Amino acid sequence: MPRTPSIALVHDWLDAPGGGEAVLASLLRLFPDAPVYTLVDFLSPEDRRRLGGTTIHTTALQKAPLARRWFRYAAALMPELIERLDVTDFDIIVSDSHAIAKGIRKRERQLHVCYCHTPARFAWTMASTYGERAASGNAIRAALVAKAQARFRRWDTTASRNVDHFVTNSNHLARTIRQCYDRAATVIHPPVDVDRFEAVGHGTRTDEYVTVSRLVPYKRIDLIIDAFRAMPSRRLIVVGDGPERARLSRDPPSNVTFSGRLDDRQTAAVLGRSRAFVFAAHEDFGIAPIEAQAAGTPVIAFREGGSSETIRDLDSPLPTGVLFNAQTVDAIVAAVERFETATIDGEACRINAARFSAARFRIEFAAHFEKLIGEHCIARNQDAHARQNAWTQPRER
Repeated sequence: MPRTPSIALVHDWLDAPGGGEAVLASLLRLFPDAPVYTLVDFLSPEDRRRLGGTTIHTTALQKAPLARRWFRYAAALMPELIERLDVTDFDIIVSDSHAIAKGIRKRERQLHVCYCHTPARFAWTMASTYGERAASGNAIRAALVAKAQARFRRWDTTASRNVDHFVTNSNHLARTIRQCYDRAATVIHPPVDVDRFEAVGHGTRTDEYVTVSRLVPYKRIDLIIDAFRAMPSRRLIVVGDGPERARLSRDPPSNVTFSGRLDDRQTAAVLGRSRAFVFAAHEDFGIAPIEAQAAGTPVIAFREGGSSETIRDLDSPLPTGVLFNAQTVDAIVAAVERFETATIDGEACRINAARFSAARFRIEFAAHFEKLIGEHCIARNQDAHARQNAWTQPRER
């Protein structure tokens, strides 16, 4: 009987639940015996339980003083940290990566499948945004940041060659992977826990708008807040936490409330009673807008990126939201005004969200994974046969 291939899962880092961690949890449902290799693990016991009882291996950075505060900077400046994790004893590597996981070292005959959430935004698609924030107007600092970003891109391009097959979350991102790495990628939309929202959103809606997000620069929560500053009669709730929290909450308008991070039940309840969900990020896929639709809540979102694949605009027969064309305060204000005059059915939102369920992800990924293993085995057998023929062929003297 042939031996079952051994599998290692590689994840960038574990510090808070998000879209990447949802993919990891689904992969662990498919490969429950696979250990996880990651830069650091700072998950709470509750969040870690969602990953089951898997063994988690980390780098030496895990025990560095105050690493929880600065490990992201280490990952950006020293991406080679991920190469120190040893997965060479496994037959197959499955990485899910938005930064450095794809750079794990592999031996020649291993199969490496990468679910790429995005090429690292701070170095590729949003390098200017991150660079401006990090430089803060200082020319010397700006030059250092640009040099660090260029170094990371060189490393990342090399790391992408360690991957045998890319899988990604949207057609938009497949094009981005082609542009950054000159590699093709198969699209399998990520898993969304739509079932979590079945019980909410069936009652009376409040007049409050909501956004749920990690508070990081590219999410552009600042634009949403400024838009509601310009609409003092409309109220906004900001759910989430992150490094931008202090700056964003320093002088908010009176109609904007910061609730901080809420648990799953509380977040579902807020989404289910809100008037609409507002989303201004140029997101490669965007799970939060789908969660909102699963709660029957329409979405007002920036059109670029994954939103155009997951939200049906007002010109659709069954619209689920309003898309706007520019990351500006005026565009958000105009989109809210369009939404106020529109009719969007909550059931249409739920039906649309169901296309992205976690069960559907596992079925599609498992089928694609089985296909890749079959192709890999055929290629290895052909390679072994070719080497054997080369060895037995008579050599000219």
